[in-house]
Amino acid sequence: MSVTSPSISARKTAAPSAKVDALVVGVSPGEKGVTLAPGAEDIDKAFGGKLAETLRALGAKGKAEEVTLVPSGGAVSATIVAAVGLGGGEPTTETLRRAGGAVVRRLTGRAESVAFALGDGEAAHLGALAEGALLGGYSFDRYRTQADKQPKAISSFTLVTGNARDKNVKAALARAEAVARAVNLTRDWVNTAPSDLYPAVFAEEAKAEGKRAGLKVEVLDKKALLAGGYGGIIGVGQGSEREPRLVRYSYRPSKAKRHLAFVGKGITFDTGGISLKPNEGMLTMKCDMAGAAAVLAAVTAIAELELPVAVDAWAPLAENMPSGSAQRPSDVLNIYGGKTVEVLNTDAEGRLVLADGMVRAAEEKPDILIDVATLTGACVVALGNRVFGIMGNDEEFSNKVRETAERAGETGWTLPIPEGTRERLDSKVADLANVASGRYGGALVAAAFLQDFVADGIRWAHLDIAGPAYNDSSPWGYTPVGGTGSSVRTLVGLAEAAVAGEL
Repeated sequence: MSVTSPSISARKTAAPSAKVDALVVGVSPGEKGVTLAPGAEDIDKAFGGKLAETLRALGAKGKAEEVTLVPSGGAVSATIVAAVGLGGGEPTTETLRRAGGAVVRRLTGRAESVAFALGDGEAAHLGALAEGALLGGYSFDRYRTQADKQPKAISSFTLVTGNARDKNVKAALARAEAVARAVNLTRDWVNTAPSDLYPAVFAEEAKAEGKRAGLKVEVLDKKALLAGGYGGIIGVGQGSEREPRLVRYSYRPSKAKRHLAFVGKGITFDTGGISLKPNEGMLTMKCDMAGAAAVLAAVTAIAELELPVAVDAWAPLAENMPSGSAQRPSDVLNIYGGKTVEVLNTDAEGRLVLADGMVRAAEEKPDILIDVATLTGACVVALGNRVFGIMGNDEEFSNKVRETAERAGETGWTLPIPEGTRERLDSKVADLANVASGRYGGALVAAAFLQDFVADGIRWAHLDIAGPAYNDSSPWGYTPVGGTGSSVRTLVGLAEAAVAGEL
């Protein structure tokens, strides 16, 4: 599944004469109404100094992500001038990301080429604007048969800046392209129908993407999983005719001083198994492999950026189905490495496949282990649909993950694994059970289960992305309906932090 992206470039040119369909400026609220942001000066001159006045007449307020379109009437070469709101105060990188995404969503179908005359020319700001534009322009059209009725995608973005030749600007745009490509790959995988992306197909597509990125790829099929003792993956997958897989990506640059391991939950569809979900609980369960998609895609970006940090990504893939061969409540599984788990609820399956992956990942002796999973509805209840939970065995590291996420434009929040939580998972017949009695603190209990499979001496963080992995409401900023690509940017940011010696 190859992701194609619009071209993006920086040019030192006069904005009014840019040969594009649409020209974007920024606006903010002011005491006397909307005001133009830096970058719009030449365009305002072309409008006789009345661009802000025109925008006020059209009702523009300058609030964040508000988009107002103005026909140029020949004042500039572009047919449309689009004013995107930046809100009050100095724009942050995330403000610019969301502005870029919002204006591109509005211009899709109206323009094929877009130029941004927005910002102060700082590399970080231009990179954020580019990233937002590339993410905001995403669409998933695989199943659309009436192509002529779909809005035509924007094919090129130009950032108008006097710093076009600055090496930092070029690096920022290259990073934006790599990260956006990885996020959009994750979105594509999540949005694909589960009948078309079951474990064997997902593994083959992942193999192709990994080879394209120059990674070492290993795929274990059912026979190899049985021989290797991966009881969690086998147990979850045994109810489906579609056999499970385990995919491993390895990125080993020569000058790496740190070693990271990512493990992502890859349930390609989750019915709940014998502990069957209600119908409404299954409607978005094609996204239950979002963690696996994120960790794999993140490593392709890390490799493309040639970051000098070693990374392994592990994606245990299974389909959780009810059938005569499905695992039952009260079954006992032998997890990779030897621990036994009593299955009390087959709908708590993600932690079982993650346990296999985490134990195997630890055998490579990484400095840091991060798992990513659409794991619990309880985390959604606690944090809502836009925030992922962060739990782990090192408070300082968990806080660093939260800070990295914020810098990347994602929102995570640290949650505890309180004393006594692991004891709630004690089993009468096995080393531990996969769920605890009682309905409270489900996200914390799930994290406590996973912590039991973290090897001594490895710093670990668990990202529960059940809320932000899939957007089933309305688009906003650069976030579309459907798969969002949650956590990819955080994982890339953590690799960069490791290179910088911050982890």
